[in-house]
Amino acid sequence: MARIAVIGAGMGAMAAAARLAVAGHRVAVYERTETYGGAVRRFERDGFAFDTGPGLLTLPAVYRDLFVKTGKEPLESVVELVQVDPSSRHVFADGTEVSLPNASRAGVVAALDKALGAGAGARWGDFLIRAREAWDRTRRPLLEEPLWPNWSVLAEREPYPSVPHKKLLRTRRAGTLAEVAAWELRDPRLTALLESHALAYGLDPRATPASAAVLPYMETAFGTWYVRGGVRELARAVYERCVQRRVEFHFGAEVTGVLEKDGRAAGLELAGGAVVDADFVVAGVAPEALARAVRQSGVRAGDAVPAQRGTASLLTVLLALRGARAQGAAHRTVVHAEGRETELECLFGASPRMAARPTVTVLRPDDPELVPDSDHETITLTSVVPVRPDKGWADTEVLDRHADDMITAAERAVPGLRERILWRAVRTPADIAEATGAAGGAIPAPALAAGEGTLLHPSNTTAIPGLFTVGGWSHPGGGLAHAGMSGALVAGLIVEGPEFRGSQ
Repeated sequence: MARIAVIGAGMGAMAAAARLAVAGHRVAVYERTETYGGAVRRFERDGFAFDTGPGLLTLPAVYRDLFVKTGKEPLESVVELVQVDPSSRHVFADGTEVSLPNASRAGVVAALDKALGAGAGARWGDFLIRAREAWDRTRRPLLEEPLWPNWSVLAEREPYPSVPHKKLLRTRRAGTLAEVAAWELRDPRLTALLESHALAYGLDPRATPASAAVLPYMETAFGTWYVRGGVRELARAVYERCVQRRVEFHFGAEVTGVLEKDGRAAGLELAGGAVVDADFVVAGVAPEALARAVRQSGVRAGDAVPAQRGTASLLTVLLALRGARAQGAAHRTVVHAEGRETELECLFGASPRMAARPTVTVLRPDDPELVPDSDHETITLTSVVPVRPDKGWADTEVLDRHADDMITAAERAVPGLRERILWRAVRTPADIAEATGAAGGAIPAPALAAGEGTLLHPSNTTAIPGLFTVGGWSHPGGGLAHAGMSGALVAGLIVEGPEFRGSQ
């Protein structure tokens, strides 16, 4: 039985802790803040409750597997999962709207044909077939296996089977998501639909590899799910499973150093000077925090995947509303920016700044647990913002103006929204940074193949024996499902050793 010290109580770290405890190890988690969940938090006021992190879940099978492997009670015995239908509603720049059914390629094709015109659905359906091929080629190496030692193969090889495109006597294949949209979808509304999946993770579709086609494929193939009471309930369930398996939690415990002995990780040093001995250390923190704890410039071998530095974050506006939720309202609506190029240049140009007319995601959960009574509603608005905006996050005037811009955009989907507002609360990248420790409140993207490896994440093993990394900033990257997968990979590497090759 080994002693294992885990830094951070994010979703990936807790997933690893639960699995390691079931394997017979003594596991203790040291969390800098006063609660668990990492970015998966809740804001409550006046009987209203909001998720301040992810609001929906894809690939719930990841957490079903976690609960099956760590105890007799299945996931559905501790949380209520609700399949969201429609999966999403989209309001495009020209005013066109479409609602896409959940987990139904045929239904999506029919809905797009009806809303956008004959042929639009067929083009999207053909794209999803190619996206499935990219998924089949990358699923195991990017999600279910530890990062390959020869990871550069994943960096160089584009798994998306793009359609040849002829221009000026030359034949080219799409290398980026934007090129896939322009050459294969050929409709600005389908372009907005595709690119919104990358933009949600703060990725510039003009530079994001075509392999990002797997993101909309995952939603179509596996569905979109809501956790009754909010996604924070999933974090609670994972935390309680850890406690049931005798994982120790120490909150308000800031780790200031990773101790080494005889060339391997040997424990932690806490703020105040306390020392924790351990046989293995699992770090579920952002790269810069880990580098400070290890007290060297990096912890990986020279040819390893470099740690990512996030360039985008999220601004979230929480709205407490008078009036009941409209019957049949979509849980999630994406209101697309009226000027695509302007928005992308604002976010990803030479001088990143907030877009005046941003793409806004509107979440309207049909959940009585989030409101004081049936005569009120909660709505959450999110938009992507740069990690370092031009005036900083201390400027309340800038924040209020951008929150107003987001509400204006949301009114294209929810008419009369502004008149219903009782109060609003704004959550900035500074709040994300406080919860997660990521510099500037950056959000990690899922691991993607090709693109010269810019969207691969460092291996869960490090150059220091006995030190492992877990969570969104390590393989396989950001997102709730990916965090759960990282926990399974780290547990496998510790329990089975370097020969572990992932789930079979």
